[in-house]
Amino acid sequence: MPTIIVRYRTKPEHADENRQLVENVFEELHAMGATGFHYTTYRLEDGVSFVHVMVEEPGGGSVSLGEVPAFQRFVAGVADRCDEPPVAMSATVVGTHGSVADLTV
Repeated sequence: MPTIIVRYRTKPEHADENRQLVENVFEELHAMGATGFHYTTYRLEDGVSFVHVMVEEPGGGSVSLGEVPAFQRFVAGVADRCDEPPVAMSATVVGTHGSVADLTV
């Protein structure tokens, strides 16, 4: 299962806007009933840093994240919102316990 982790730091005046754009992505994913991947976003304690984690399921799914209109709107302006641009890296799961998907936000 491919795993991608993306981290970046927004400009302070754009952090809340970024959070809202990310929330819009999740709302749209839920409305679409998107399957085939697990996607989680964290806003770090400093209030301006964000980390996105996506784990693809074997066999694909109903939609690619890049096809989701709210995600397209999110990425369209991300460079202008950032002090440190997004850095994406592949990752390998070493271990896991439970699922963050089971937690309520």
